[in-house]
Amino acid sequence: MTTTEAGSEATVPSMEGPGGSEGGSDAAVAAVEVVGSLSPSRAGDFMTCPLLYRFRVIDKLPEKPSAAAARGTLVHAVLERLYDLPTAGRTVGAALEMLDPQWERLLEAEPELAELFAGEGGESERAEWLEQARRMVERYFTLEDPRRLEPAERELFVETVLASGLKLRGYIDRVDVAPSGDVRIVDYKTGTAPRADFEARALFQMKFYALVLWRLQGRVPRLLQLMYLGNGEVLRYEPDEADLRATERKVEALWQAIRRAMDTGEWRPRTSRLCDWCDHKQRCPQFGGTPPPLPSAPVVRPSPADLESAPRERDDL
Repeated sequence: MTTTEAGSEATVPSMEGPGGSEGGSDAAVAAVEVVGSLSPSRAGDFMTCPLLYRFRVIDKLPEKPSAAAARGTLVHAVLERLYDLPTAGRTVGAALEMLDPQWERLLEAEPELAELFAGEGGESERAEWLEQARRMVERYFTLEDPRRLEPAERELFVETVLASGLKLRGYIDRVDVAPSGDVRIVDYKTGTAPRADFEARALFQMKFYALVLWRLQGRVPRLLQLMYLGNGEVLRYEPDEADLRATERKVEALWQAIRRAMDTGEWRPRTSRLCDWCDHKQRCPQFGGTPPPLPSAPVVRPSPADLESAPRERDDL
């Protein structure tokens, strides 16, 4: 069941309060040979455009820093560190005070982000960019009260290996665990809520995470919650075992399609409105471009499990 609300209290009483998640054992899959690896970001790339997946994962072509992605990383960093504060100190003012130091921390870690505001008018663009981040942080406080929450996990890296040998992995923004053991998976989005006909795509990432936790812990998460800080809407979904089995079949089918593309060398482009923001548009045959030659196959072909070596990425756009 899916529910979408605007500007409403996003806390769920049964999910609030301290708690710890039950640890899962990897013993059941320890003997399985890993044949590949997939994250929600890369799965999304392939569903959007197989050629985009190739450019990012196979060719590892560089991409220009994105102001929207950088803003997402900044807002996520603030919301993660907000919960380091004592409960009473988790206020709007305290969160806003974190923006500048967190931006400086990001610049130190990724100096190339300075290019975003290096041109003429860069200072005013930076000020407007920061103001948008401030509005998103303020909007978060209209959706839930962090003083009533004590997350079990934040920025949690999870991975599991399916019986087929496919490794699933990713980062979860926040995991809340109720005293009853019920689990809520929370993801912050700095974009706006999708139209109803695009909700399934938005929920795929959350079902992916739920599948990983279910395989690790043997318990289906109670609630999946997407918080859209761009317009203040909350999308909630209550998954069941059938949902997660269907998600598992979907990711297995995606991986088989990726393997076929690897074996044949056919990475077909798929056009959409997202093409206007793609860094690789000039290389795309759909727009008169020519992709670079595929990397030469090494004498010893690396395992497909090693293909996804990219660092943590935001799934906000």
